Amino acid sequence: MSIDMHCHLDLYPDPFKVAEECKRRGTYVLSVTTTPKAWDGTCKLADGSRRIRTALGLHPQLAHQRSNELELFDTLLPKTKYVGEIGLDGGKGFKEHWDVQLKVLRHMLSSVNHVGGRIMTIHSRGAASAVLEEIKGISGIPMLHWFTGTSTQLRKAIDQGCWFSVGPAMLCTKKGREAVSMIPKSRILTETDGPFAKFKSGVLMPWDSAIATKLISEVWGCPQEIATEILKDNLRNLANTK
Repeated sequence: MSIDMHCHLDLYPDPFKVAEECKRRGTYVLSVTTTPKAWDGTCKLADGSRRIRTALGLHPQLAHQRSNELELFDTLLPKTKYVGEIGLDGGKGFKEHWDVQLKVLRHMLSSVNHVGGRIMTIHSRGAASAVLEEIKGISGIPMLHWFTGTSTQLRKAIDQGCWFSVGPAMLCTKKGREAVSMIPKSRILTETDGPFAKFKSGVLMPWDSAIATKLISEVWGCPQEIATEILKDNLRNLANTK
């Protein structure tokens, strides 16, 4: 059994084929969207599966192009327990749109707060401190996906109650493994960030999150079977959150 808590299912070349394979394998998938307009089409990929969930998002890299979809975001929000991908991006080519990114994120977080909280999968590349400041006091559970901040920022995120999703690409780095060693075992889950993330030059599929489980077990110094059970318990605890 594998768990992919951050995957762009709708952006694979043949998403319905990938979704069917996830169903066949029994893979747990949180299928994130990059724009509210992608919501309806992405939800269709989850038809017939109790293990695929769809998250409503507006990616920070698209904020300056799609901020006009915030009204749609608010309309769709009551339909889901999951929000993502949202956040901030301080990387080259995106920092110039920082003001719009902030406006969009603040609107969505305010909406989430208004409806009593959601499980949120959050992008924070080059923007960890700002993201942690923005999510402070917001109802719900923030899950930082592929966190690349400093150890000080990581400790702050842990203190704020954040969860974390980590994938094979992150665990291939020394910094990524060190981060996993610091994160409480009860607040970590696996992801792929497919089809964007790669492992050994290959595009990651949702079920490849099992690679991350193996790598996590090595960091934890325990058998893979034990790591799998811990991650399953974590998913169960997260899903049962009110």
